[in-house]
Amino acid sequence: VQLGRRTMARVVVTGGAGKLGRACVEELVRHGWDVVVFDRVRPPSESGATFVPIDLTDYGQVLDAMLGVEERYSRPEALVHLAAVPAPGIVPDHHTFINNITSTWNVFSAARRAGVTNIVWASSETVLGLPFDTPPPYIPVDEGYPPRPESTYSLVKTLEEAMAVQLCRWNPELKMIGLRFSNVMEPGDYARFPSFDDDPGSRKWNLWGYIDARDGAQAVRLALESELTGTEVFIIANADTVTSRPNAALVKEFYPDVEVRGDLGEHDTLLSIDKARRMLGYQPAYG
Repeated sequence: VQLGRRTMARVVVTGGAGKLGRACVEELVRHGWDVVVFDRVRPPSESGATFVPIDLTDYGQVLDAMLGVEERYSRPEALVHLAAVPAPGIVPDHHTFINNITSTWNVFSAARRAGVTNIVWASSETVLGLPFDTPPPYIPVDEGYPPRPESTYSLVKTLEEAMAVQLCRWNPELKMIGLRFSNVMEPGDYARFPSFDDDPGSRKWNLWGYIDARDGAQAVRLALESELTGTEVFIIANADTVTSRPNAALVKEFYPDVEVRGDLGEHDTLLSIDKARRMLGYQPAYG
């Protein structure tokens, strides 16, 4: 029986009040999970989740909350770690590094000490080499080449993936799935998409990719339900691009010297989701 299909299995979601986090909480609650949100900001009151206000850079708080809070919940069976400074350039680089690596280590360590062996976390498309000032090795890009971090934010995501490999080596029963999410969009963001046709160069930095928050949430749930063990990373994007311009024209204009592997399709994502489709059963439903 897959864990995610048990009735009311408990999962901690860090960053559950964020853009992707809100969709994840809704998805997991709808599929029978008992969700506990660790965040500095309260999620929507109608989310159905238990909220714990917490500073994830304080290990004492994280470990204490992971072990349960009196009269509210006991220790969880799974962890979804989404909380972070969400992109480069928002705060000074040093703060991005210290906040994100410390929070991730605290959450992973506390979960392991609480006996949690089912962990899913937000890695990032940035480890693929974004913003692709140095062109990718081939298009569509996939998980088949080593990370190429080009920012402090991306460096932390790369270190998280390396950390997961070693933690799973220490414990063969541990599952840690890193989801390399593309640029997260909510339905209201689609009004901006026509402008990308007018200036396609403005989106070359991630090969015109995106992820609808609701499809990102689907990927999280499928990763939790998966019977995989060890560390796996998956690119998670939507099935199409943000522009109506054909892929062949985009690649010819912006990446003329990059090897094209296989059929680009007219508007198919250039951030390959073949691995997620094959191993997780991921099928984007929005766009």
